Amino acid sequence: MEIGFIGLGNMGGPMSRRLVEAGHQLTVFDTRPEAVERLTKIGARAAKSPADVANSVETVMTSLPSLDIGLKVATGEDGIIRGNRVRRYVDLSTTGSRAAIKTADILKERGIVQIDCPVSGGVAGAEKGTLAVMVSGPKDEVDPLRPALEVFGKVFYCGDKPGMAQSMKLANNFLSATGMAASSEAIAMGVKAGLDPNLMCDVINAGSGMNTATTQKFPRSVLPGTFDYGFGMALMVKDVRLFLAEAADYGIPIEVAQAVGKLWEKALAEHGDNSDFTELAKTVEKGAGIQMRSLKKA
Repeated sequence: MEIGFIGLGNMGGPMSRRLVEAGHQLTVFDTRPEAVERLTKIGARAAKSPADVANSVETVMTSLPSLDIGLKVATGEDGIIRGNRVRRYVDLSTTGSRAAIKTADILKERGIVQIDCPVSGGVAGAEKGTLAVMVSGPKDEVDPLRPALEVFGKVFYCGDKPGMAQSMKLANNFLSATGMAASSEAIAMGVKAGLDPNLMCDVINAGSGMNTATTQKFPRSVLPGTFDYGFGMALMVKDVRLFLAEAADYGIPIEVAQAVGKLWEKALAEHGDNSDFTELAKTVEKGAGIQMRSLKKA
């Protein structure tokens, strides 16, 4: 099918590439010419603006880093809303349900259906096509998109109302953020007691404490000290903030979430927006006076 794709970054780049490789006809836009060129070299068509994309196709997908950028791309002066052909706006970003509902209402006035479609699984999942793809929107609009969405990974239909898939994504990312924070503190305690952090991960992964921090993030990025997992600190903090706001809206007790949020805010202040989110472990290391590094011989 003909698809527009805006935002060719760490996640959008590999997702758009997979669409081209699956035989879909892509029209792409990004503010970075080099990102666009990578797609045009394999068969995509370059557009001049989000509005240009929306003039070219009925279905436009976006993968963008912030709420402000997403709103501008969707509803700004040169945004998707200005296109004369677009019928569906598929937002692959994480915005939270409040922003999703707001954008959906604005687009509805122009006859554009918003389909919330946040994804989970990181850059590796985007490259391999193994993402969890959470979708909400009118089912009769979602169903024709399934072949394209399945290129990204496993599709989960969350409901027909705007924002439902966003709520699902925030719940998932809060658990991911909590696993990273709790694992950092647990392994720091063990290292302080004299345990090998590799051994700790092996034991935890064979037991009841296993989570993606101990199976993936620590072995890949923390224990070797590379801190290059590929997901930005600012993005994770954004997701935790969105979860806290949404949980508060619904009156959900958030004692654990508040503590987790406090640690992520501290890590952001120490390491900056552009740091890798696994650098949260450095903040815990600093407080504990240790380093959680591999002791295995090469």
